[in-house]
Amino acid sequence: MPNHDIIVVGASAGGVEALTFLVSNLPSDLNASIIIILHVPSEGKSVLPTILNRAKRLPAHHAKDGEVLKPGQIYVAPPGYHLLIKSGYVNLARGPKENNHRPAIDPTFRTAARFYDGRVIGVVLTGVLDDGTAGLAAVKIRGGLAVVQDPSDAMFNGMPRSAIENVSDIDCVLPLSEIPSKLVNLVNTPVVKKNNKQVPELMEYESDIAQLSAERLHSKNKPGKPSEYVCPDCGGGLWELQEDGIFRFRCRTGHAYSPESLLFKQSESLEDALWIAIRALEEKASLADRMAKRMRERNQNLSAQRLEQEAKDAEGRAEIIRNVIIQHAGTEEDNLNSEPQLFVTQEAVNNE
Repeated sequence: MPNHDIIVVGASAGGVEALTFLVSNLPSDLNASIIIILHVPSEGKSVLPTILNRAKRLPAHHAKDGEVLKPGQIYVAPPGYHLLIKSGYVNLARGPKENNHRPAIDPTFRTAARFYDGRVIGVVLTGVLDDGTAGLAAVKIRGGLAVVQDPSDAMFNGMPRSAIENVSDIDCVLPLSEIPSKLVNLVNTPVVKKNNKQVPELMEYESDIAQLSAERLHSKNKPGKPSEYVCPDCGGGLWELQEDGIFRFRCRTGHAYSPESLLFKQSESLEDALWIAIRALEEKASLADRMAKRMRERNQNLSAQRLEQEAKDAEGRAEIIRNVIIQHAGTEEDNLNSEPQLFVTQEAVNNE
């Protein structure tokens, strides 16, 4: 029987530190391929392989399209691409973003589960929101193993917490310090039973969408059911999908969102709209004030008073909206306590 020789690891905020520790404590003769997805800006620069290679254990590099999967190698998702797993090789695709990211964790986990069923070990480490939850569920559906960092041990507990709360039968919830040795044990354990079940149609559909399958994108038969929401990225209608009790949304062009990532994106869109409203109100106030001055010069005092009041009202409304944005930003920081640090962490990586 084959061993668990495909390890897929997902991390976000705090992930550089966690991944460095993980790789530093794995043996150089590990008989498995390790695929790592760390959230990075699509147009950014990643030096994660350089950082991981300092451990001088398993060689790490950015995956190349069509590259053959080999044991004892670390494949890192490059910025701007989903890293998809095929039978024996990797595929890089600039498919639609999932959970506001490309690379995203879910597509990698999902495709690994599709082609390697019970041989896959899915690992979810520190991060915010809930990317990785649906992908880890796919790993379990196909008979693979699920390892999650203990949320109380994670620098950011959003992703581990979501995985534990939503994925059935998590195999191990461990502090980071115990995950490397556990992975070694699991890799050396034969797959007990091969999963003979057919790959779920929804898993196939979503895997194909990630690599921009024209047949899937143009198909009139969309899985799931129409929702009342629109895609924040393209404005198209969102369809609600559900698999193994986990629901998410996907639009006609393929953008996909978990509930938390959709809520976060909607909050960003709302803030953008509010700033646009402030700009419009301030421009209105400025124009009304300028027109009022001209009226005063012409002794048209009633019209000047009306315009001055309009300017004052517009400025007042702009101030109200500005206060709403400030209060909302404070609430978001309290709830997530994450996004500012995420960008600082990534900036530190990029400047390494």
